[in-house]
Amino acid sequence: MDSALMIALATTFFFVSITPGMCMTLALTLGMTVGVRRTMWMMAGELIGVGLVALLAIIGVAALLLQYPPLFYVLKYGGGAYLAYLGVQLWQSKGALAIDLSGAVKDTGRWQLAIQGAVTAVANPKAWAFTIAILPPFVEMNKPLPMQLAMILVIVLSTELVALLAYATGGKSLGKLLQKNDNVRVMNRIAGTLMLGVAVWLVLG
Repeated sequence: MDSALMIALATTFFFVSITPGMCMTLALTLGMTVGVRRTMWMMAGELIGVGLVALLAIIGVAALLLQYPPLFYVLKYGGGAYLAYLGVQLWQSKGALAIDLSGAVKDTGRWQLAIQGAVTAVANPKAWAFTIAILPPFVEMNKPLPMQLAMILVIVLSTELVALLAYATGGKSLGKLLQKNDNVRVMNRIAGTLMLGVAVWLVLG
């Protein structure tokens, strides 16, 4: 893949990544409630999911999966129900993701966050649609595929990570502002509403 093609892919995918969506809303929500450092566990899972989706989109398995979607729908509806459950808990200022009324952040499980990120990425229909539409045209059939796949994945995951960090940092800043004003319950409810929005988005998307 030549440099011009790499720049074009990086620019295109950055604008796709930075657009508000399920994964970015999740990063914003977790940045607000558990902080950027712990949100990075969700990011790790999300990046694995995005990498898998991108890889499958390039090699054509995605089309087959979309034609025979039982497993896809298990992830889609199961993931949506779980995120809705977390959203309700946040609204009630309960659960692992909520900040308690003293302002303390709970120690959320790393694997829980990573799995949450991976499921959200893999079960996101818009992620499949974008990667199927965007990535295959960047593959040059007259050149070795493995090296191209590696370069595409590096570009996709790098741009996605930048966007996730931006949203999580914004969420953390919003959380600090609300905590200073003693609005911890309001912050939990904002995060809960965002989480419920992601759940509905996941199920209906």
